[in-house]
Amino acid sequence: MTTFAALMDGPRDLGPGSGPPPLPGPSTSTLPPTTAPHRRRSLVSAWTANWWAVALRGLDLFVSIAGLVLMGLAIGGFFSLTAAGTGVLILAPALWGAWALGRGQRHLLLAFTGVDIGTPVPSAAPQWRRVLGLDQPRLRAIGWAALQGLWGVLASAVVLFLLTLSLLLLAAPLLGRWAEDGLQILWFARPSGTLGHLLVSLTGLVLLLALPFLARGAANVDIALARWLVGSDPQAELRVMSERVETLTTTRTEAVDSVEAERRRIERDLHDGPQQRLVSIAMTLGLARTQLDSDPEGARALLDEAHSASKEAIVEMRQVARGIVPPILADRGLDAAVSALAARSPVPVEVTSRLAHRLEPTVEAIAYFCISEALTNVAKHAGASRVTVDLGLARTLAGDQLAVRVVDDGRGGAVVGAGTGLTGLRQRVASVDGDVHVHSPVGGGTTVAITLPLRTRSTS
Repeated sequence: MTTFAALMDGPRDLGPGSGPPPLPGPSTSTLPPTTAPHRRRSLVSAWTANWWAVALRGLDLFVSIAGLVLMGLAIGGFFSLTAAGTGVLILAPALWGAWALGRGQRHLLLAFTGVDIGTPVPSAAPQWRRVLGLDQPRLRAIGWAALQGLWGVLASAVVLFLLTLSLLLLAAPLLGRWAEDGLQILWFARPSGTLGHLLVSLTGLVLLLALPFLARGAANVDIALARWLVGSDPQAELRVMSERVETLTTTRTEAVDSVEAERRRIERDLHDGPQQRLVSIAMTLGLARTQLDSDPEGARALLDEAHSASKEAIVEMRQVARGIVPPILADRGLDAAVSALAARSPVPVEVTSRLAHRLEPTVEAIAYFCISEALTNVAKHAGASRVTVDLGLARTLAGDQLAVRVVDDGRGGAVVGAGTGLTGLRQRVASVDGDVHVHSPVGGGTTVAITLPLRTRSTS
């Protein structure tokens, strides 16, 4: 498709009846080819529909003039900022006005062309910048207002001029009858005679036939400008989706590896601990049974030994089970489970929780094991004298999140990736689209900040 054809056709959204482009090579379809009457009807329909683009140019002239006015106010306000800050009173309304004008342009394009440019990504700037209009959406909107103002005035003037000219040329034969000295068409033509008036009328007819397609091409430029600066950028969305796919692929692989490593750990813990203990208990009970008649006192001693070993096996089984799902976490929630972790820690731990309700079990489990891993790292490597654990909620543009902070006063110098502890913690958090930030200057302690997307606890 040529550039001119693309401008005339404009952007098209796939509808229910749309399909993928045909594959190269000979067609296997049995449908009859499109006939000339069908093409003529399609051309007539497009010509008729594109008159909405001509009407859009009339309204767009006012939008463009408003954009130029807002751009002028923004420039004046910017250069007036040094005058005791009074320029803010002009700059901020101009930025917000350009943003509102861009939203109006979105609805205007949707109504007259049927194309929705989408909404831009919400601003992540601080509140004060959003109030003053100094965030990305408002700044992009003032840039759009300037470009649209320059382009829109020119395009609207050309289209409206050609519309007026084509109507005058069509009406030239009638108007020429009433003119005493003949009809002057602008500065370059003064038709005379039947043939001259016929040529002028044909020229007007050609202009009138081509005008809707020219207006549609101008409207497509409007769409491109608006989508680029005040709408959703398809290329940016595609990049975000590509990054998301890569992240999901990586976290899926890490999650599979983590599950396999956890399975092997549980198998090793069962083999080295409770299984060996149970084998020893079975052998002790076997010896006690053989000595029961010949040496009752020795058998009683073996039974006492087996009884003590069974208690130790129960303790070991609880330790293995605690590494899977701690009962206190399932029964009483994250607050109580973290408090239990703090009580078992060899380093004094202070826990602060601002959680008003239970969270989704997966989020609670990941947060618990992340805190457990962080406290283990503190006990093994930090040389800290105290640790604080803070649990709370954080509101972000993406929704509510669980915010966890583990702070120690140890030697610092922790690096993600240098060992398996922080790496495993990062993998756990990434599996639910969470974030981990580690601040650990040498000699200044370590702060591990974890955020996990929050969902309400299922009651089923």
